[in-house]
Amino acid sequence: MKSALTELEEKGKAAKAASRKLAFLPTEIKNRALLSVAGALSARQNEILAANSQDYKESEASGMSAAMLDRLMLNPSRLEAMAQDVRTVAALPDPVGEVIEERTLPNGLQLSKKRVPLGVIGAIYESRPNVTVDISVLCLKSGNAVILRGGKEALRSNLALAKVVQEAAYKAGVPQGAVQIIESTDRALVDYMLKMKGTIDLIIPRGGAGLIKSVAENAAMPVVTGGIGVCHTYADKSADLNKAVAIAYNAKVQRPTVCNALDTLLVHAEIAPRYLPLIAQEWAKAGVEMHCDKRALSILKPIPSLKLVPAKADDWGKEFLALIAAIKIVDSPDEALEHIERYGSGHSEAIVAEDKSAAARFLNEVDAACVYANASTRFTDGGQLGLGAEIGISTQKFHARGPMALRELTSYKWIIIGDGHVRP
Repeated sequence: MKSALTELEEKGKAAKAASRKLAFLPTEIKNRALLSVAGALSARQNEILAANSQDYKESEASGMSAAMLDRLMLNPSRLEAMAQDVRTVAALPDPVGEVIEERTLPNGLQLSKKRVPLGVIGAIYESRPNVTVDISVLCLKSGNAVILRGGKEALRSNLALAKVVQEAAYKAGVPQGAVQIIESTDRALVDYMLKMKGTIDLIIPRGGAGLIKSVAENAAMPVVTGGIGVCHTYADKSADLNKAVAIAYNAKVQRPTVCNALDTLLVHAEIAPRYLPLIAQEWAKAGVEMHCDKRALSILKPIPSLKLVPAKADDWGKEFLALIAAIKIVDSPDEALEHIERYGSGHSEAIVAEDKSAAARFLNEVDAACVYANASTRFTDGGQLGLGAEIGISTQKFHARGPMALRELTSYKWIIIGDGHVRP
């Protein structure tokens, strides 16, 4: 254990030292580093995929769930998507040094607020090896050093990806030590990492509810939590049925194992007899199991070849991460809003409605990081929202909310300029 602690302490010191240099690194060098990383992801594809294949086979043999295996898996198209996200981040404006506001006080003092990096970001995450790249490049572009601690199920993948990032970035001029990855899989290291307040400025956990709860309760430094997504789509009585089918289908089926996938479909009673058979038959083609309340069940039972299950109390507010959706019929927008308030996790919520006032009310009153009108919740993603990538999706309200990218990885400092001013 001593050697593992030594590794963590040494890498922490190196990251802290690198962060001081990285904070002032010219944008040109940071962008060059990111483009070099993107090129290396493609050039070293075979090396990365070979490491991932070993992780996948071991995890599959150990009985890992289909949802977690999907998050673990890399393939050429996913690697290329990662590389493209890195290029997008390189093309985005550098937030460091941006002046947020400025004004002159009546006494002549000139005030401004300027964006600055946070310092050292600690990332503790499970299963998803793409997080290694996403977090690294966002931290580099925003002037932060990073300490990565992935799960043992993706160790080979994470090490291979971190090596690619480190070698490409350092060669381009990024300070040595700016990207650190902890190689030991000893769980006790996580507890120690959470106490490194003098070294790590912010911790971001990415994983299941247990990991996020543990980090939030035990960290000595600020934590950004999120990622648990209980996502609803509400089909209002004014909904265009074709749009409502396409949106609910995409939100559930396009990639069911992720946090922004649909979990519960709420349907206004006036359109339920027409709408539910349409979406149910489309979902059935993809193998979706539907957990229906009594009214939805009575509408859908006569239709053959549907996977129907009577809904139980714990189906509401459940993140399925699978081809399973709960269906509930509501009699009013009020009932839909009340259901979402009670069971939502503050992640992503959507309404399908042609009535602009109904849509506006939903967008205004639903308390979630991302709220949608006439669009799939699957867009809650840094890349999809034009941020290039994300370090995580925050469902809290301080200091960031929703997909966290470059600006969310900065703070600011006050700049006060006087001309011999003294306080009377």
